[in-house]
Amino acid sequence: MREEERKRVEEILQKGGRKLGVAFSFSQIKDFCIYLEELKKWNKGFNLTGIKEDKDIISKHFLDSLSCEMVMENFDGKMIDIGTGAGFPSLPLKIHRPQLSLTLVDSNQNKIIFLNRLISTLKLKEVRIVRARAEDFAKYNERENYDYAVCRALAKLRVTLEYTLPFLKIRGYLIAQRGNSAEEEIKESRKALSILGGEVKEIIRFKLPITRERRVLVKIKKTESTPLKYPRRVGIPLKRPL
Repeated sequence: MREEERKRVEEILQKGGRKLGVAFSFSQIKDFCIYLEELKKWNKGFNLTGIKEDKDIISKHFLDSLSCEMVMENFDGKMIDIGTGAGFPSLPLKIHRPQLSLTLVDSNQNKIIFLNRLISTLKLKEVRIVRARAEDFAKYNERENYDYAVCRALAKLRVTLEYTLPFLKIRGYLIAQRGNSAEEEIKESRKALSILGGEVKEIIRFKLPITRERRVLVKIKKTESTPLKYPRRVGIPLKRPL
């Protein structure tokens, strides 16, 4: 990346970060520049994102991911990212909060290849990448093993709950990034929350820096153990939501 491009990325990141209450070190700016370059390069063959412009990638991917910090209580726990795709939201969080320990789960082989290359290029530690479906991975020794779960744009909230809550420790948190339908989705999720052992603790509405798009963060606390029958077998949570 040319110096003028790097400076432009830094300007957008720092300006947007101030809106979210976050700042970046020189090394973090460098890592985000690498992330941006790798994402655009691999996107040509792997179709990782429909967002093409640098400014939009920084706002709608990097800063949107970092907005999760607004509802996080600590940054040295274990986080699982279900359906992580190109690494959002967990990898921007890892770059900014390197003490986080990550497990990234996705079933798409191309995305797994990209993530492995990116992690190696960025030299990130304590990041595990798993090719699996959440319904299958939850049957391993992963249940109630994480402090945080994140899952962006994979499904409606009540389906997301079934994919994520089994992985959380009691008193762990799901950070659900939602859009304009958040209120309706929360109402639809009452049964799922009761069955799966979750409780909505906080709802934050804000606008993305730069693009000014509306976003909602829903923070859900794991209050009870999730029954072992959940998540149901592959495809069922989406076909027959709780």
